[in-house]
Formats: sequence, structure tokens, C-alpha cells
Amino acid sequence: MNWQILDSSYPFTCPWFKVRKDVVKLPNGVVVPDFYVTEAPDWVNVIAITKEGKYIIEEQYRHGIQKVCLELCAGMVDEGETPMETAKRELLEETGFTGGNWSAFGMSVPNASGSTTKCYHFIATDVERIQSPKPEKTEEIKIQLLTKQQLNQIMLDGRIAEAVMLEPLWRYFANQK
Repeated sequence: MNWQILDSSYPFTCPWFKVRKDVVKLPNGVVVPDFYVTEAPDWVNVIAITKEGKYIIEEQYRHGIQKVCLELCAGMVDEGETPMETAKRELLEETGFTGGNWSAFGMSVPNASGSTTKCYHFIATDVERIQSPKPEKTEEIKIQLLTKQQLNQIMLDGRIAEAVMLEPLWRYFANQK
């Protein structure tokens, strides 16, 4: 079932991702002369829960859909960093929360047919705020601390739009029974 790559080139690159153009041969012999794949750093997201049992949710503008979104703390894995290191760094930078107990909670692939990116999920419990957030200059983030019921409601209402955020949340709550 695997496709054979006959040729590859990079018609577009920027600091955040590359677009790879592959010429591929399918097992049935069909040759596709222009199959495009995005290559980007892996991502992380964090289901973070305070010592008081509140879930940390971020609110920020997302230009792709031109809307303000509710989401988990998340970010790209920097070169030389493990996903766990990234998750801890992003939580501290974006929210000012740290500490607690951390565990890996799986991985998902946002677009298996056209991207190499993986998203690693983490759970951080008993975190506490030790500083003011220090977001990047392109980030304007508002923090919300929600109860489990409030978080469930915004998930049901569709107010968390990104599938890569919803997948670990739904799995987390399904395992809480």
C-alpha cells in the first residue's frame, strides 16, 4: 500500500514550515506528478489543571479562521527540545503556571494525508501560578480558569474549534469515569 517517491522538491519554505512537492508512484502504477506535503515542527498541547482543580484555557485570535478561539496551552517544539520540555516552557510562558505533576498523554496527527506534523499531548495537574505570563510578541492571550463542567460545556457548544485541542480533551474526560 506504500507509495514510492520518485522525486521531491521544495517550492516554498519559510521559518515555520516547508512545502514539499513529491512525484509519487502508487502501488497500482499510477504516477501523481504533484503531491504536496507540508513539513513543520511538531506541536504540543497541555491539559493543565490548577491545585484548585480549575482547567487553564487560553483565548486568542487565530488569523487562519479570523476568530478568537478558546484552546489549550500549545506551541511548536523548538529544535533540540523534547516535547515535554516544550510543554513545560509553553505553559510557563503563556500562562505563568508551572510545577505540579506531568505526564505524557499520547500523540495525534493533525493531517495524516498532507503533513508530517505530530502533536504531543500532556497533562499537568496541581500547577500553580508563579509569574505573570510572558507571551511572544505575536501572542495576545487571555487566560480563563474553568471548572470541569464549564470546560465540558464549551466543548459541547463548539467553542473549542481545533480538533487537535478537542481530541485529547475528549479522551481525557472519557477516561475519568
